[in-house]
Amino acid sequence: MRQAEIHFKGEKAGLLTQLDSGHFVYEYNDIWMADTSKSSISLTLPKSNTKYESDYLFPFFYNMLPEGTNKQVVCKHMRIDTNDYFSLLLITARYDTIGAVTVKKVN
Repeated sequence: MRQAEIHFKGEKAGLLTQLDSGHFVYEYNDIWMADTSKSSISLTLPKSNTKYESDYLFPFFYNMLPEGTNKQVVCKHMRIDTNDYFSLLLITARYDTIGAVTVKKVN
């Protein structure tokens, strides 16, 4: 099992988990859910106390990944399998992303 904290504008919003089976789970944290001023991180992942589950990396997170040559360069340099989307997300979405969401590895 691997996990990553999902931050929205620098604040922890939830937890993304890849289970040993390869399935993915996303859940908002309790503090984020209790604050009515906090929005969803994505229209496809609306605020809910329910855990979101998927056989694949959620499209919202998948669309944060580099593509083409950039993906190949990152994977080669960091020695990541090109199909290991979770590791690629952890490496590329830590600091500087296009939107307000960043991803931090949980040790």
